[in-house]
Amino acid sequence: MNQAYKGTPFDLTDRVVLISGATGLLGKEFALAAASAGAHLVLGDLKRDSLESLKSEIDSIYPSIRTCIQVLDVTNANSCQSIADLCESQFHRIDAVIHSAAIDPKFEQGSDTTLFSKFTEFPKELWQSSLDVNLTGAFLFAQATCKVMEKSGKGSIIFLGSNYGLVGPDQRIYKKADQAHQTYKPAVYSVCKAGLLGLTKFLAAYYMNTSIRVNMLTPSGIWNQHDHEFTTNYSSRTILGRMSEKNEYRGAVIFLASDASSYMTGANLIIDGGWTAL
Repeated sequence: MNQAYKGTPFDLTDRVVLISGATGLLGKEFALAAASAGAHLVLGDLKRDSLESLKSEIDSIYPSIRTCIQVLDVTNANSCQSIADLCESQFHRIDAVIHSAAIDPKFEQGSDTTLFSKFTEFPKELWQSSLDVNLTGAFLFAQATCKVMEKSGKGSIIFLGSNYGLVGPDQRIYKKADQAHQTYKPAVYSVCKAGLLGLTKFLAAYYMNTSIRVNMLTPSGIWNQHDHEFTTNYSSRTILGRMSEKNEYRGAVIFLASDASSYMTGANLIIDGGWTAL
């Protein structure tokens, strides 16, 4: 672990952190961040080979950290309960939950263009599949993990938001010069992230007078090999004039998972380069 955290409010030594969507762009960063602060990990995602690869990486960097992995489908209540049971059987508790699993289509990286059609032409089945993962999945995952946290009466739950859950997408940045037709960030993404903020506030209030805290971390615009045109368009909308780097959220997730945020619940920590300040 990073000895800089030892003995500070950010210290996660021997805490148990459960992460869904653990092999995703940010999920992996969250896992590495928690391990660096001393936490033991339970990692869930759909692909076992990706989980095994991440476990091997963490084991090599942080040999004192215990890391358990399990295939997780957040749309399946039994799968959510199974990984919560794994936490109990291996560690007897859950100290922090980071819910990172989500569908976030990236048209600029070659996804099916049907996902980015006009609002009036967006298919119902794609709307429903996003709701199933991004909202119902969060509900099921929270139900399973809260059962474990209720036994100790303490813990930190962190949902992952988006600037598009706070303000509407600026669709101008999705228009490419070489495209005949405009493509759009779909409405369902904004709806899901706004709904997650509602779930955050509901659960924070529900666990009033306990030490179970529920907060949201809202990132935006993480650079991930985007093309120059999109990067320039997006960056021009931020106060800092650039997209974020994936490792710039490590400190925030340690803060929210640790005692450093012990008086914080029902809140939304926004790290968006100033996007929503304009």
